[in-house]
Amino acid sequence: MHKIIRITTAPISLNVLLPGQMKYMKEQGFEVVMVSSDGPELKKVIEKEGCRHHIIPMTRRMSPFRDLKCLWLLYQFIKKEKPSIVHTHTPKAGLLGMLAAKLAGVNIRIHTVAGLRYVTTKGLSRRIMMMMEKLTSKAASHVWPNSHSLYQFMIDYKLANKKKLAVIGNGSSNGINLTRYSVEALDADRLSAIKTKINYNEKLVYFLSVGRIVNDKGMDELVQAFEKLYATNSSVRLILVGAFEDEVDPVSADTKKILSTHPGIQMVGWSNEVEYYMRLAYALVHPSHREGFPNVLLQAGAMQCPIICSRIPGNIDIVEHTHTGLLFTVKDVEDLYQMLQYSLQNPTAINQMACNQLHRIRQYFHQPIVHSFLHQRYIALLSS
Repeated sequence: MHKIIRITTAPISLNVLLPGQMKYMKEQGFEVVMVSSDGPELKKVIEKEGCRHHIIPMTRRMSPFRDLKCLWLLYQFIKKEKPSIVHTHTPKAGLLGMLAAKLAGVNIRIHTVAGLRYVTTKGLSRRIMMMMEKLTSKAASHVWPNSHSLYQFMIDYKLANKKKLAVIGNGSSNGINLTRYSVEALDADRLSAIKTKINYNEKLVYFLSVGRIVNDKGMDELVQAFEKLYATNSSVRLILVGAFEDEVDPVSADTKKILSTHPGIQMVGWSNEVEYYMRLAYALVHPSHREGFPNVLLQAGAMQCPIICSRIPGNIDIVEHTHTGLLFTVKDVEDLYQMLQYSLQNPTAINQMACNQLHRIRQYFHQPIVHSFLHQRYIALLSS
């Protein structure tokens, strides 16, 4: 039986980014071992996936002494386990996991790239993060960007040897669970409770944003564009599902003030029930500055919620302008405002775009399809 070690920095990534994938591979006959730091999601992950888990105390932040310790712990663990494949996700786990696997003599070392943090940073931080990406790619035997546009970006900026690069299937790290993300699957009582929570009024128009409330998710531009829209149409609302991360990439002080005082904006915090908000939304707005292959767009598409998003790698692999959604120039407040206006003026058109998107997701990104592509690639690598 071949053994696969799957590594992420924190267990939340196993729970949110890769649910069901480890269980699927176990069902196909692999022994799967999960590795991450400790966290509140850990017990749930182990129960859901039915796979063994090992804790390595990694952190997202750069911490040289702790990182070296984790590298040593990973090396010892991998050397002991003797896996056929080590497969990493997230930047820190990728760097440490690929280095440790190479030192331990593992032949098949895979790193999945789901977005590049350095593209939204400047100065020394940018140079360090770019160096880390290149070092991770050098240590890996295979580098799998999770979208075709990200694949091209990595080639253009020489972040990895082209011979190592591949996109699995049509992209996406894990696909979308259409059993869960479906209008038919919603619980009527829960939907009613969400309506009560946001004081839902069918006469109002609800735009929705799902994700961390940070600068590189485009929150500053979104707030400015919404303010302008609200000034001409007080029936619009903006619902934010997500939490602040002030230590990592805070929004501006002006944005924070507007978020706490604007009568048309409501923050509901982090939620594991985004599908209910998507069902109630007129459209999802996703103004992110960087992505790999964003799950939130797959989720919105599966819920037949119209999409308005930034024209960046990752987003453009899912949304085709005016066919499966609307695209605007990243960081451009005026262009975002114009797309919000367009959506209000053309409800029939954007609902047809949502129908087109749902069809495409069912065809290419249903989770069993994505899992099958990954399984086939594992088998091919083990056979070569």
